[in-house]
Amino acid sequence: MIQESKSEKRRLLRDINMMGADYYERFYQQTFMEWRKFISGDPNVDTSIIPQEILDSWWRSAKLGVDPLSKPDNKVLAHEELEELLLKNKEFIDVSRPFMKNLYRFLEGSGFMVSLMDRDVYVLEVLGDPEEEKLIRTAKGFVGACWHEKYSGNSSAGSVAFYKKPLQVFGSQHYIRFYQGATGSGAPIFDADGEFIGVITIFGRYYRANPHTLGMAVAAAGAIENELRIGRALAESRVAQSYQQTVISSIQESLIAVDSEGLVTLINDNARKRFGLTNVKVEGRNIRDIFSQENPQFFTLIGNSEIVTDTEVRIFSRNFSGDYTLTCNPILSPDGRVIGKIITLNEIQRAKSMVTKMMGASANLSFDDILGQNSRFLMTVDQARMVSQSSSNVLLLGKSGTGKDIFAQAIHNASDRKNGPYVAINCGAIPRDLIASELFGHEEGAFTGSRRGGNQGKFELADGGTLFLDEIAETPLELQTALLRVIEDKSVLRIGGTRVRPVDVRIIAATNKDLREEVRKGNFREDLYYRANVFAIEMVPLKERLDDIPLLADFFIKRYASAMKKRITRVDKKVIEVFMNYYWPGNVRELQNAIERMINFLKTSELTVEHIPDHIRHPGHALETREDAVAPQDAERLTISKMLNQKMRKKRIAEKMNISRATLYRKMKLFDLK
Repeated sequence: MIQESKSEKRRLLRDINMMGADYYERFYQQTFMEWRKFISGDPNVDTSIIPQEILDSWWRSAKLGVDPLSKPDNKVLAHEELEELLLKNKEFIDVSRPFMKNLYRFLEGSGFMVSLMDRDVYVLEVLGDPEEEKLIRTAKGFVGACWHEKYSGNSSAGSVAFYKKPLQVFGSQHYIRFYQGATGSGAPIFDADGEFIGVITIFGRYYRANPHTLGMAVAAAGAIENELRIGRALAESRVAQSYQQTVISSIQESLIAVDSEGLVTLINDNARKRFGLTNVKVEGRNIRDIFSQENPQFFTLIGNSEIVTDTEVRIFSRNFSGDYTLTCNPILSPDGRVIGKIITLNEIQRAKSMVTKMMGASANLSFDDILGQNSRFLMTVDQARMVSQSSSNVLLLGKSGTGKDIFAQAIHNASDRKNGPYVAINCGAIPRDLIASELFGHEEGAFTGSRRGGNQGKFELADGGTLFLDEIAETPLELQTALLRVIEDKSVLRIGGTRVRPVDVRIIAATNKDLREEVRKGNFREDLYYRANVFAIEMVPLKERLDDIPLLADFFIKRYASAMKKRITRVDKKVIEVFMNYYWPGNVRELQNAIERMINFLKTSELTVEHIPDHIRHPGHALETREDAVAPQDAERLTISKMLNQKMRKKRIAEKMNISRATLYRKMKLFDLK
């Protein structure tokens, strides 16, 4: 263990606030007792004393075979390997050194040391008081030594490298007894690409611990990262002539500055790329010579003496056209004269993506989140996986609660549109007079109460991604014609607008109704039905996949028990038996809701039949009296399935059904029962 003379320790303790010293001594002893329990094999460590991250790092150290009671055997690089390491990290060291020196100026004489490590936790640079040189040598804190957790346990360096976040390891929180006389504060360092490249640490005697040292380490790491980013920006700005040009080049919008005569004085890289001007001399030329004369609206707006803010404009450039929002502000001289203009063009598609992200328009579920082992259900999943690789429209058919929304999200996330928006809209939940505006958007003043500046519809927001039209059968008949046109033409016309806007959207529609019957009744357009029904996937109701109930029930029980912080040690097997004998008209959603209710009312650690809602526990003759009673074949399948789940012998099942065993086996094969 790192030692220090008693007289020196007493002198240092006198120099600091006694209340703080007493606190650290008490904390040290409390932590030390928990550490002793841990290394002695007692798993009941008090997590109110030992933070979870520290406890986890103890477990890792133990699994790595680190001996907590032996002197650590840190790996030390040979001379040739060390030279190669320092050369490889030369830029990192050179950038970090001034910040380390500046940090050390605040710590000089306090007994603290500052150390820089690479991504593999090899020491690259150390600054410390001369009298601490012996400590550095003893603890192997010198350049070329490795402080990975497999050598040094949970040091501030090794654990920061593992967690990739700032961390302080105090005294007896160290797994190795040898290091328990020290406290380390470390912060990770990331390069300009966001890649972890190293650690900076401040360490010293444990009784000198101070929460501010962690903040100092974080500040130093941030300063180093900023310097690395600035260095990267300067290196990559080959066309820039000054630091100002570098800053402008980093702006995501297209920026063009012109003087009072309309001559371009500055253009950023994004504008060059967006308008095909990468290899073209632009500065000094008139902006009218650079952009096509087919842009009268653009030239009118930038030639106007008034300030223009976020005005939509279509710009035609060399090989393509695009929609942008234009902002144009004057550039003023010190005496207030207008000497030019700065033009900012923001691609509307980018703005749409930002709005979509802010709305949370994303799919969070994938095929990995879909649970089931039933053979018919798995065939449905495989069919959906296959469909996901296409861009054709999909129609999901099934009763409420069968997972249509989950399948839609999974198809999106498995497709090549997964990085695009996923926008969902329930066609049956929006008033008839608003659904057109929600789908197609509207221009300003299109109707009473329309939003100032207009509004994008769901088709525009989903551009480049997927639009999920839930309950499509509820779409008003008069709107179905417009919906068909958008699907066919891949373009949308806002309400009250005159400009057609192209959209690239994949449609996934869903309904719990029989669309063929709705077409026959005249409630749904036949041409829209066939356009939406390129791929039709039938959802499997829960009553036809009863063998999945144990798996689903276990998943929901664990989820809600965890969410409600309830400990369940036993689930009565009769709970599953009751579930298996219920009809589940609400499908998986009903099962999920029932289990959530059960966990809410749970007061013990056992889940029993008494917790099941009465209408599920005592369904009576509901199965026979339902208006939508099952067809005879479905009823027969349910009957056989129930008796099989009750472990009834097949001979007995055949007798109860008054059929031969051969007929029973034939029906089991037909119904895919085992």
